Amino acid sequence: MIEKFISISKWAATFSLILGTGLNSLEIYPLGSFVMLLGGMLWTVVSIYWKEKALIVTNLTLTVVNTVGLTMHYILGVI
Repeated sequence: MIEKFISISKWAATFSLILGTGLNSLEIYPLGSFVMLLGGMLWTVVSIYWKEKALIVTNLTLTVVNTVGLTMHYILGVI
């Protein structure tokens, strides 16, 4: 059961990151950032399950940077 969830999650995350990158390149904001956030969170879950430190660091950083940026813009109104 968990293996099926991980398999679906890694492909959903990959699709989300590709789609989010495309949306950002077309300047479709904030949708691109939210889609990238979803992909980063999914890949973080998968990488933790796999215990892959490089993927954990990369995707956790992606998730945190997107979260901070969206929070600063939409909640704090700073950027």
